[in-house]
Amino acid sequence: MFSARRRLEALMKNSFSDYIIIALGSVIYAASVAVFTSQNNIAPGGLTGIAIILNYLFSLPIGAMIFAMNIPLFVWALFDSGKGFLIKTVVGTAMVSVSIDILTPLLPAYKGDVMLAAIFGGAVSGFGLGLIFSRGGTTGGTDIVAVNINKRLPHISTGRLIMLSDVFVLALAVLVYGNIESALYAGITIFVSVRVIDAVTYGTSRGNGKLIFIISDMYEEISGEIIQKLGRGVTLLDGSGAYTGKNKRIIMCAARPQQVVKITKGVRLVDQNAFVVITTANSIMGEGFYTNTNIQ
Repeated sequence: MFSARRRLEALMKNSFSDYIIIALGSVIYAASVAVFTSQNNIAPGGLTGIAIILNYLFSLPIGAMIFAMNIPLFVWALFDSGKGFLIKTVVGTAMVSVSIDILTPLLPAYKGDVMLAAIFGGAVSGFGLGLIFSRGGTTGGTDIVAVNINKRLPHISTGRLIMLSDVFVLALAVLVYGNIESALYAGITIFVSVRVIDAVTYGTSRGNGKLIFIISDMYEEISGEIIQKLGRGVTLLDGSGAYTGKNKRIIMCAARPQQVVKITKGVRLVDQNAFVVITTANSIMGEGFYTNTNIQ
């Protein structure tokens, strides 16, 4: 009973921190739309890009349109990703939608060099999205599609999946704005955003990662939590305590930087007293990480 209560308390604490980061990321992303992209006729792909185009054509509120277009995708998320993912997605989308409509009249619009608007719009939006993705949430739209596909094809980053879905919006922008420059600037925004998303969620190198060592008497339960719920493989090592002389099983897990939070949360849900060591691996090669086919 006590263990179950501690598990519930840890889950609530972790969920609260997740929503704080998702809220922060949502506001940052909304600021990029309010300050840089929408003000310079840059439609940076996805439902946000479509909402910006609709705002240009019919003066419809960008945030409200984003949320309305996401409703069918919420249904998909419910069946494919579960209630936990859906709740975070709805919260993230709602926060983004409300923040855009609130911040647009309040924040000063950048009306300088459009190239700078495209670059900084991509950097700011990518940072916000990276924070949201790192806590298991999305801002809806193509993010839902990308995250669900990424579960099945983890070697393809969410950033690149989103980029593939943006081609249609860029073509639509050319037709609506009547010039190819808007689409080219949007392409720059998307490219920068993708790079920043990957930097936040994967680290600055595709081959880098974290090595996590976990010592716990509940190693079987923890291993199952990591493998089944978090989708990472683990290796069990034999060890013994020099002071106690007791044999120990040590869990070793290689993970990407954005997965460390999820893994440590999962460990604490099983065993609050688990001993966890996290270290940086400069390069990890193998399935799910960088593979150098030129190494002999």
